[in-house]
Amino acid sequence: MIKKILIANRGDVALRVLRACRDMGIETVAVHSTADADAMHVRLADESVCIGGAPSSESYLNVPSIITAATITGADAIHPGVGFLSENADFARVVDAHGLTFIGPRIEHITAMGDKVEAKRTAADSGLPLVPGSDGAVATIDEARSVAEEVGYPVLVKAASGGGGRGMKVAATADDLAEAFSSARTEAKAAFGDDTVYLERYLDNPRHIEVQVVADSHGNVIHLGERECSVQRRHQKLLEEAPSPVLDSAQRDHIGTIAAQAAAKMGYLGLGTMEFLYENGEFFFIEMNTRLQVEHPITEEITGIDLVCEQIRIAAGEKLSVTQDEVTFKGHAIECRINAEHPETFFPTPGTVTNFHTAGGPGVRVDSFLNSGYAIPPYYDSLIAKLVVYGDDREHCLSRLRRALQECIIEPMPTSLDLHRKLVVDDDIISGNYTIRWLEEEFFAKDNAS
Repeated sequence: MIKKILIANRGDVALRVLRACRDMGIETVAVHSTADADAMHVRLADESVCIGGAPSSESYLNVPSIITAATITGADAIHPGVGFLSENADFARVVDAHGLTFIGPRIEHITAMGDKVEAKRTAADSGLPLVPGSDGAVATIDEARSVAEEVGYPVLVKAASGGGGRGMKVAATADDLAEAFSSARTEAKAAFGDDTVYLERYLDNPRHIEVQVVADSHGNVIHLGERECSVQRRHQKLLEEAPSPVLDSAQRDHIGTIAAQAAAKMGYLGLGTMEFLYENGEFFFIEMNTRLQVEHPITEEITGIDLVCEQIRIAAGEKLSVTQDEVTFKGHAIECRINAEHPETFFPTPGTVTNFHTAGGPGVRVDSFLNSGYAIPPYYDSLIAKLVVYGDDREHCLSRLRRALQECIIEPMPTSLDLHRKLVVDDDIISGNYTIRWLEEEFFAKDNAS
């Protein structure tokens, strides 16, 4: 069994991993930048090591410093958390080379799924349905025109590397394609150092639905249902719920089964999330995240399975704690991502928190690293808390969520709390009638009109 884990991350995910380790009796090592010296995960860990300056390039992306910290503290495993190095195959390779356990999937799967072109090829080979598009990378505008004519406009030009909506451009007609192709390549090169792009049909108004899969080294693979992630701004998720309000049990079983079968066929290990677009009753695979997801708590709430503990056990060579037949889905859960950003412009709002109060009561969970007096640094992602609420059914869950959002206080900086308070009383959210374009194209239009 793993005895000491170095947590190569910060914020709420570092605390989440630390708490799982405590539950399992595993010692922890927190690494931190100079900006995070007083952070909660640093205070609570058994040991801590400063690995560099405030910029993530000097600290949380500093592989030599992280490996050195693991060596001097005697850690035998590294958990990469979410973001930073969590899907970096080179980092996983270095961890392995130093005789440490990387708590994540196999290197070949991180590599394959980190390249969206290769991910689509692997998904196709594993039997997953794909959005019609190019068979691999598209190198020239002439190739792009040929593919676009075949799949039909509008088309989406997408970067093969990276994510977060960068390197993605829509061409509504043939006249738009050259500009979209050039712009996507330029943006991808600047953001990811790689200007490789591919094309796929642009779906008009889909939903974003993902499936959690878990696999051990003994050949056991299960799925833990789906998460609805369609409330997005700039291709980044704001609110997630499980189960999806639009799938019935047959659809849920279908997409879960094919996701698990695909993971089994590729010999996957650990936690993975298959992401799909869903439109007119059809699912289309878009990518796979080879790490713990920010929204994992809602799956934990409806299944009762601790995903981080499961992740650690798998890395230690143990079997899954449950079989597919033993997985049960009960109730409904919703997660609101609370960001330190303006609720309308989405500009980051770092600063010192003078008043912090979390919601409580039955069915309410808050994953956060904040405390009154904490200075939110400007160097990292704006996510500062996750409000997770569980109810017996969706209506009960929304009722509890409205109550919990009113109780939350994070002052004085603007946060996305005000946006979430408006969302949970909107008729489209209440009815479950929303898609990935709903927030930006419909909700804000209604809000501005009022």
